[in-house]
Amino acid sequence: MLEQVVAAFEEKDYRSAAKLLKKLLQQSPDNPWVQFYVGRLHEVSGKRQEAEKVYRRLLRDTMNTKIITQARQGLQRLQDIEQAERKRAIDAATSDIENTEAGVLVLEPLAHELKKEAAQKFAQIMQIDAYSARLLLPSRGWRFYRSGAVGELKFYGEQLKNAGIPCFWSKISAIESIKVFQVEYFTEFDPKPTVVCRNQANQLGSLSFDWSEVTARVLGLLPIFEEVIDVDARRKLKRKTKTQDYFQFCDLHLPGRGCILRFYDNGYEFKQGIEITPQSSQNTIRINWNSLMKMIENKLPQAQLWSDFAPFAETVLDQTEILAQISSHIHLFRREETNWDPAFQLYSGLIFVNYCK
Repeated sequence: MLEQVVAAFEEKDYRSAAKLLKKLLQQSPDNPWVQFYVGRLHEVSGKRQEAEKVYRRLLRDTMNTKIITQARQGLQRLQDIEQAERKRAIDAATSDIENTEAGVLVLEPLAHELKKEAAQKFAQIMQIDAYSARLLLPSRGWRFYRSGAVGELKFYGEQLKNAGIPCFWSKISAIESIKVFQVEYFTEFDPKPTVVCRNQANQLGSLSFDWSEVTARVLGLLPIFEEVIDVDARRKLKRKTKTQDYFQFCDLHLPGRGCILRFYDNGYEFKQGIEITPQSSQNTIRINWNSLMKMIENKLPQAQLWSDFAPFAETVLDQTEILAQISSHIHLFRREETNWDPAFQLYSGLIFVNYCK
């Protein structure tokens, strides 16, 4: 009867093959050739997941070299079909000129107990091994995953979301369209705040707003690098770049106006505008900054706080090509450019674009 199954497959008479296999499964359910043709029937019927399970089980359980070869060829066919479908879907997703714009795909944190199952789905969607997939899925904070044409990123992102893997994607142009104002000081704080600030053309002006307009408060530390003299293992002097301290940044998001108000500790003029703390010779920038942040926090019970910039930065700092497309709007004196500055703009911008509605 197995010969009849083989002949039915050669003639592409899959209805007859199915009837014959049904009988064979009752007579010899453990016969590896019967199992192989069950897998083939699943394959030609479009039930690719079932076919893959059969082929992989045969590779695991049988020692017959012919069946092993056939099972491997079956898996290769399934992979070729999937890759061809994927290519057609990506081509369709990027056919619109807008979908060819540069973008980023970001993975959001996943509960630890969900990572094992999610990693298997992630590996299948992105065609990587399960171990690497599990390492890539973040438990806290965002992880930059990849950049590319936003249409392709959307294609992958929708599959990931459907598999229960939280993520989002954004165009770089959407982040670049956000206006960023550098705040120098408050002239009014309550009830209607007014700030003196500089726009992106470095023009000085003032802006009044309502605290209710602020939907997010984004905090981040940007490292201050200094060149120092160090002694190496051979006791020779060597110049090294080290992190000496950090600048503290705070962004307030006003999505209704399409803008961000950006504060940083060394850029705020504490001696101008409203009094932040009683004037004292003991006051330091840190004391004044902490007081300012507390005042702002008290006015924004409705605004979401975002403060996981550091773990996100660790995943994106080596992405020089994509960060080079982002205007940081950070004007620190640095001996050399650093990816930390555009990374903060990317972090804050992604929040603005995806969460500030």
